[in-house]
Amino acid sequence: MDGIKSRLRRTNYKLKHDFFTVENIVLIVAIVLCLVWTYQSITAMSRNWELSERLMAEKKDLELLSVEVEAAELENEYYETAEYQELMARKHLDKKLEGENMVVMPENSEEAKNKYVEAAEEVKEVTYTNFEKWMMYLFPNS
Repeated sequence: MDGIKSRLRRTNYKLKHDFFTVENIVLIVAIVLCLVWTYQSITAMSRNWELSERLMAEKKDLELLSVEVEAAELENEYYETAEYQELMARKHLDKKLEGENMVVMPENSEEAKNKYVEAAEEVKEVTYTNFEKWMMYLFPNS
């Protein structure tokens, strides 16, 4: 039992005189304050970053919406023009101006439809190796 009491007294003495000195306590408090300040600074910076990102996204959305509104207003103005009304009357109501005649064209023949399809098939794709591409780049006239 005496051994345990003496060990406790030695440990108590070392703690009081070696560890819990004024300098050590001030140092520990300073380190804790620095850590708290650093943590708070980092959280504030990250919060500011997130808020600025959200603000930029909201500004982009606002700009996009304002462009869409402007486009809708221009479209509405176009719908009110006489040109649009005339085109829609011609399209949907088969209206025409005086002196105009309607010409009905025959359907295209299969030969006319396939005329350029055959020409496109005849074009052969040429592939070059990497070396040939470099040679053509370095010596274009050869």
